[in-house]
Amino acid sequence: MHTILIVDDHSDIRRLLSITLGKTFQIIEAEDGASALEAIHHHHPKVVLLDVMMPGELDGLQVLDAIKADPATRDTLVAMITARGQSADHDDARQRGADAYFIKPFSPLQVVSWVRSHVK
Repeated sequence: MHTILIVDDHSDIRRLLSITLGKTFQIIEAEDGASALEAIHHHHPKVVLLDVMMPGELDGLQVLDAIKADPATRDTLVAMITARGQSADHDDARQRGADAYFIKPFSPLQVVSWVRSHVK
């Protein structure tokens, strides 16, 4: 069973995604960037669903940069889930290596469909 890391400072978003994906995947959660990187190195998830704006030292884009810069994690699929809907934000995330970009409020079914289509 593949592991998915859900990173968001809002527990309701983590819970929604966890319930939606939990039947098919092993779910782990983190609420900030530092704990996300710790979880990535400990659990080696196949997919990271990553909020952009979070409290703490690292925002989602910095976590994305760290994932893609590390040879051990650079092949991890990363989908950004964010309230930042400007095309410049989307383009920036894509240039940094994001594999998908979902704007809040997002459709959980759309996220599940994307994950299933990318995880074999």
